[in-house]
Amino acid sequence: MIPEQLRYTAEHEWIESRGEGVIRVGITDFAQNALGDVVFIQLPEVGARVQAGDVIGEVESTKSVSDVYAPVTGKIQACNDELSESPELVNGDPYRAGWMFDMEIEDSGSLTALLDAGAYAKLTE
Repeated sequence: MIPEQLRYTAEHEWIESRGEGVIRVGITDFAQNALGDVVFIQLPEVGARVQAGDVIGEVESTKSVSDVYAPVTGKIQACNDELSESPELVNGDPYRAGWMFDMEIEDSGSLTALLDAGAYAKLTE
């Protein structure tokens, strides 16, 4: 199931608007399924300024290692520190407990360039 209220990237990340120019980012259910059991997550540094498309972290699973990209330009505001002790949260609850980081975005208009649920569903067919 692809949550309707979120935006998505072609790199299988979900983006939730948190209001006041802040977004929350994680990987989709499709991505965690493709990865298999997640065993390690490297998150970006809080306070880091990032450009859309920058590699800012990685997810390591029993099958492979995948990069995590900045979906938009902005500043990392918070990271989900629970993932360092329990990376499997991404597998069990990718859209809630498995969130990765919050960002303060430079341009809220940049969110419109992201995929909506329908377009993401087509991408993953």
